[in-house]
Amino acid sequence: MSFSHPKSVEDLLTFRINRLMASAGALVTRLCEGRYGITRREWRLICLLAEQGAMSPSELAVRSHLPRGPVSKHIRDLADKRLLIKRPVAGDMRRARLELTAEGRRIHAQLFPQSEHFHRQVLQALTPAELTAFDSALSRLTEATDRLLAAQPPVAKADRRHGGSRRVPAS
Repeated sequence: MSFSHPKSVEDLLTFRINRLMASAGALVTRLCEGRYGITRREWRLICLLAEQGAMSPSELAVRSHLPRGPVSKHIRDLADKRLLIKRPVAGDMRRARLELTAEGRRIHAQLFPQSEHFHRQVLQALTPAELTAFDSALSRLTEATDRLLAAQPPVAKADRRHGGSRRVPAS
Protein backbone atom coordinates (compact mmCIF):
# COMPACT_ATOMS: atom_id res chain seq x y z
CA MET A 1 0.00 0.00 0.00
CA SER A 2 1.18 3.48 -0.76
CA PHE A 3 -0.26 6.71 0.60
CA SER A 4 1.91 8.87 -1.63
CA HIS A 5 1.04 7.05 -4.88
CA PRO A 6 -2.24 5.15 -4.44
CA LYS A 7 -2.74 2.36 -6.95
CA SER A 8 -6.11 1.11 -5.68
CA VAL A 9 -8.95 2.18 -3.45
CA GLU A 10 -7.30 0.27 -0.58
CA ASP A 11 -4.36 2.70 -0.76
CA LEU A 12 -6.56 5.77 -0.22
CA LEU A 13 -6.43 7.39 3.23
CA THR A 14 -10.21 7.65 3.58
CA PHE A 15 -10.68 3.98 2.69
CA ARG A 16 -8.14 2.89 5.29
CA ILE A 17 -9.61 5.14 7.97
CA ASN A 18 -13.10 3.83 7.20
CA ARG A 19 -11.77 0.26 7.45
CA LEU A 20 -10.26 1.03 10.87
CA MET A 21 -13.49 2.73 11.96
CA ALA A 22 -15.56 -0.26 10.88
CA SER A 23 -13.40 -2.69 12.85
CA ALA A 24 -12.83 -0.60 15.97
CA GLY A 25 -16.35 0.81 15.91
CA ALA A 26 -17.87 -2.68 15.76
CA LEU A 27 -16.74 -3.32 19.34
CA VAL A 28 -18.62 -0.29 20.66
CA THR A 29 -21.57 -0.75 18.29
CA ARG A 30 -22.22 -4.26 19.61
CA LEU A 31 -22.18 -2.93 23.16
CA CYS A 32 -24.39 0.06 22.34
CA GLU A 33 -27.00 -1.94 20.48
CA GLY A 34 -26.83 -5.18 22.44
CA ARG A 35 -26.75 -3.89 25.99
CA TYR A 36 -28.10 -0.33 25.81
CA GLY A 37 -30.47 -0.33 22.80
CA ILE A 38 -28.86 2.69 21.14
CA THR A 39 -27.02 3.18 17.86
CA ARG A 40 -23.41 4.33 17.59
CA ARG A 41 -24.61 7.72 16.29
CA GLU A 42 -27.02 8.04 19.22
CA TRP A 43 -24.07 7.22 21.48
CA ARG A 44 -22.09 10.06 19.89
CA LEU A 45 -24.93 12.51 20.63
CA ILE A 46 -25.28 11.26 24.21
CA CYS A 47 -21.52 11.77 24.74
CA LEU A 48 -21.62 15.32 23.41
CA LEU A 49 -24.57 16.26 25.62
CA ALA A 50 -22.99 14.59 28.66
CA GLU A 51 -19.62 16.26 28.15
CA GLN A 52 -20.65 19.68 26.80
CA GLY A 53 -24.05 20.22 28.39
CA ALA A 54 -27.38 21.32 26.98
CA MET A 55 -27.37 22.70 23.45
CA SER A 56 -29.65 23.35 20.50
CA PRO A 57 -30.30 20.68 17.86
CA SER A 58 -28.29 22.75 15.35
CA GLU A 59 -25.32 22.97 17.72
CA LEU A 60 -25.50 19.22 18.27
CA ALA A 61 -25.45 18.58 14.51
CA VAL A 62 -22.39 20.82 14.06
CA ARG A 63 -20.49 19.35 17.01
CA SER A 64 -21.29 15.77 15.98
CA HIS A 65 -20.20 16.36 12.37
CA LEU A 66 -23.48 14.85 11.18
CA PRO A 67 -26.13 16.27 8.82
CA ARG A 68 -29.07 18.00 10.49
CA GLY A 69 -31.66 15.58 9.07
CA PRO A 70 -30.24 12.42 10.64
CA VAL A 71 -29.52 14.30 13.87
CA SER A 72 -33.19 15.32 14.06
CA LYS A 73 -34.22 11.68 13.68
CA HIS A 74 -31.74 10.57 16.36
CA ILE A 75 -33.03 13.31 18.68
CA ARG A 76 -36.60 12.01 18.23
CA ASP A 77 -35.44 8.43 18.81
CA LEU A 78 -33.48 9.38 21.95
CA ALA A 79 -36.48 11.34 23.26
CA ASP A 80 -38.74 8.31 22.58
CA LYS A 81 -36.26 6.18 24.56
CA ARG A 82 -36.45 8.79 27.35
CA LEU A 83 -32.70 9.46 27.16
CA LEU A 84 -32.97 13.16 26.34
CA ILE A 85 -35.43 15.99 26.79
CA LYS A 86 -36.11 18.72 24.26
CA ARG A 87 -37.04 21.89 26.17
CA PRO A 88 -38.43 24.97 24.41
CA VAL A 89 -36.44 28.18 24.85
CA ALA A 90 -38.42 30.74 26.87
CA GLY A 91 -39.64 33.55 24.65
CA ASP A 92 -39.00 31.67 21.37
CA MET A 93 -41.02 28.50 20.95
CA ARG A 94 -39.27 27.76 17.63
CA ARG A 95 -35.99 27.09 19.44
CA ALA A 96 -35.16 24.27 21.83
CA ARG A 97 -32.38 23.06 24.11
CA LEU A 98 -31.51 19.40 24.40
CA GLU A 99 -30.36 17.82 27.63
CA LEU A 100 -29.90 14.29 28.86
CA THR A 101 -32.33 12.68 31.26
CA ALA A 102 -31.07 10.87 34.35
CA GLU A 103 -31.25 7.63 32.33
CA GLY A 104 -29.19 9.19 29.52
CA ARG A 105 -26.56 10.29 32.04
CA ARG A 106 -26.59 6.81 33.61
CA ILE A 107 -25.95 5.17 30.22
CA HIS A 108 -23.10 7.59 29.55
CA ALA A 109 -21.58 6.90 32.98
CA GLN A 110 -21.70 3.13 32.35
CA LEU A 111 -20.81 3.00 28.66
CA PHE A 112 -18.04 5.59 28.44
CA PRO A 113 -15.56 3.60 30.59
CA GLN A 114 -16.23 0.53 28.45
CA SER A 115 -15.68 2.53 25.24
CA GLU A 116 -12.50 3.97 26.69
CA HIS A 117 -11.33 0.44 27.50
CA PHE A 118 -11.76 -0.61 23.83
CA HIS A 119 -9.96 2.60 22.80
CA ARG A 120 -6.95 1.71 24.98
CA GLN A 121 -6.89 -1.89 23.73
CA VAL A 122 -6.74 -0.77 20.08
CA LEU A 123 -4.06 1.85 20.75
CA GLN A 124 -1.86 -0.72 22.52
CA ALA A 125 -0.73 -1.70 19.00
CA LEU A 126 1.37 1.50 18.97
CA THR A 127 4.42 2.42 21.01
CA PRO A 128 4.19 5.64 23.04
CA ALA A 129 6.28 7.44 20.39
CA GLU A 130 4.10 6.10 17.57
CA LEU A 131 0.97 7.12 19.46
CA THR A 132 2.27 10.68 19.87
CA ALA A 133 3.22 10.84 16.18
CA PHE A 134 -0.14 9.36 15.12
CA ASP A 135 -2.07 11.86 17.25
CA SER A 136 -0.09 14.74 15.76
CA ALA A 137 -0.48 13.42 12.21
CA LEU A 138 -4.23 12.95 12.65
CA SER A 139 -4.57 16.54 13.90
CA ARG A 140 -2.59 17.89 10.96
CA LEU A 141 -4.60 15.82 8.46
CA THR A 142 -7.88 17.03 9.96
CA GLU A 143 -6.73 20.65 9.78
CA ALA A 144 -5.59 20.18 6.17
CA THR A 145 -8.90 18.67 5.08
CA ASP A 146 -10.85 21.41 6.86
CA ARG A 147 -8.78 24.04 5.00
CA LEU A 148 -9.21 22.20 1.69
CA LEU A 149 -12.96 21.94 2.15
CA ALA A 150 -13.25 25.63 3.05
CA ALA A 151 -11.11 26.71 0.08
CA GLN A 152 -12.65 24.37 -2.49
CA PRO A 153 -16.29 23.64 -1.77
CA PRO A 154 -17.67 20.63 -3.64
CA VAL A 155 -18.82 21.34 -7.20
CA ALA A 156 -22.06 19.39 -6.70
CA LYS A 157 -23.91 18.51 -3.54
CA ALA A 158 -24.49 14.87 -2.70
CA ASP A 159 -27.97 13.63 -3.57
CA ARG A 160 -28.49 11.48 -0.47
CA ARG A 161 -32.24 11.12 -1.05
CA HIS A 162 -31.57 9.12 -4.20
CA GLY A 163 -28.85 6.70 -3.19
CA GLY A 164 -26.06 9.10 -2.27
CA SER A 165 -24.89 10.17 -5.68
CA ARG A 166 -25.97 12.12 -8.69
CA ARG A 167 -26.48 10.09 -11.80
CA VAL A 168 -23.79 10.50 -14.43
CA PRO A 169 -25.30 10.52 -17.92
CA ALA A 170 -24.22 7.57 -20.05
CA SER A 171 -21.88 8.52 -22.89
